[in-house]
Amino acid sequence: MSNLRKIGVGSLILTASRAIVNALGFLSTIMVARFLMPEDFGLVAIALSLQTIVIAVTDVPVGQALIHLKEPSQRHIDTAFTMGLLRAIAIAVIFAGASWPVAAIFEEARLGNIMLALAASLLISGIANPRRALLRKALIFKQEFSIEVIGKLGAVLLSISIAYLWQNYWALVVGIVGGQLATLIASYTLVRYRPRFDLSEFRVLWSFSGWMTLKSTVSTINSQSDQLFIGKLLSPTAVGIYSVGDNLAKLPTREATLPLTSVLFPAFSNLTSNLPRLAHAYTRAQGLVTAVALPVGVGFALVAERLVPLAMGEKWIPSIIVIQILSSVFAFQTIGSIAHPLAMAMGETKALFKRDLQLLFIRLPMIVAGLVFGGLMGVLIARVFSGLIVIGFNMAIVKSLIGQSIVKQLTNSWRSILSVGLMVIGVESLSGVMPVSGDWFVQLAQLAGLIAVGGLIYLGGGLLVWIAAGRPQGPEASALEWAGKGMAAIRARLA
Repeated sequence: MSNLRKIGVGSLILTASRAIVNALGFLSTIMVARFLMPEDFGLVAIALSLQTIVIAVTDVPVGQALIHLKEPSQRHIDTAFTMGLLRAIAIAVIFAGASWPVAAIFEEARLGNIMLALAASLLISGIANPRRALLRKALIFKQEFSIEVIGKLGAVLLSISIAYLWQNYWALVVGIVGGQLATLIASYTLVRYRPRFDLSEFRVLWSFSGWMTLKSTVSTINSQSDQLFIGKLLSPTAVGIYSVGDNLAKLPTREATLPLTSVLFPAFSNLTSNLPRLAHAYTRAQGLVTAVALPVGVGFALVAERLVPLAMGEKWIPSIIVIQILSSVFAFQTIGSIAHPLAMAMGETKALFKRDLQLLFIRLPMIVAGLVFGGLMGVLIARVFSGLIVIGFNMAIVKSLIGQSIVKQLTNSWRSILSVGLMVIGVESLSGVMPVSGDWFVQLAQLAGLIAVGGLIYLGGGLLVWIAAGRPQGPEASALEWAGKGMAAIRARLA
């Protein structure tokens, strides 16, 4: 099977996987949100932010290092396992020991219990199966599909069950730990590996992972610190509204593009010896990612005002503005976003660290100033401006790696931007004339109608813009080609 075909098949498998995981995650959020209060989500969000920072500070991305190696050996795999286990034991002890001091700082005793429980999840992560990385390197994703779905299903069932029975924050905590345990069991069942202790290839793995660890540390502090500041300066309820809105806003863009972006690192790694081919592959991939992300992310922002009360209840209405702003930000940030797998494939992880370090010194003061002077809305405004800065940084990295100018990178996405603008006008116009109804079924029908109209306007408008532009190579041409092949295959089966 050719490399391009492997990418296509892998992307389809991951699309199915992420569609199921996405649906399960969304179902879990809205079901649990009906039983829990924003304060419950806020408490767990604070603990998770601290856990994420601890993980990032000590992170050694050995899986990515194994993918980067041309021919990883058994010793490399065993060393990856050993490094992960030793790290997990250390950070679990540190995290558990910090539980009560953190509870005192935030003046919230429940935080201590949550952190003790999450320390168990850190231990589980330490015995993860390192052979999963080799399957991703070979662009084989069938096992990954099953592992991801089993893990998410376990987390969802536990979260909803505990939420119904106890109606408190333990539903979220038990779901997290249980989901990780289900993922671990599935990974060792489907991808055979007998753990062995070995540190003989430590230097080799660390040579790649070093800059990635620093990069991950800075990036995580950047992304998680806002929730900690909100928790300290405002309240757990404000954190809950912000974190749930933030997580829901990420969901459409991330899940819609992850099937493609997750295969780009191994795919780009196989093209690094041929820079023109790599640049061409980057251009096509970036155009496709943006074409998918913009309508999904912006579309979610457009329907949030109707979706949130319908799905989650009136108590979550304050999260609507969070979703509207951040979902659009995440969508537009995909312009240049695959600079990350490109830099990793070329071994330029130091460039990613520099980008995130620069962004930290810009974004963090903006977030704090926004919070102090504007509360939660001030934070959201800061996120908009920092999001624009991220786009510029990513484009600069791409230019330095493959020589593609910033103007060319922008023009690669102009048709998608114009098409999504037409979608916004159409959906907002239709929503403005729709009568407000208290009937649940009518609300659901109106929501479905807005989504359908938005999709049709984007696809139809995008096709017209593409034709007017002279039918250039891009995501539109690729989509029509795939559609043609699909129709031909269907006709052949029916013949």
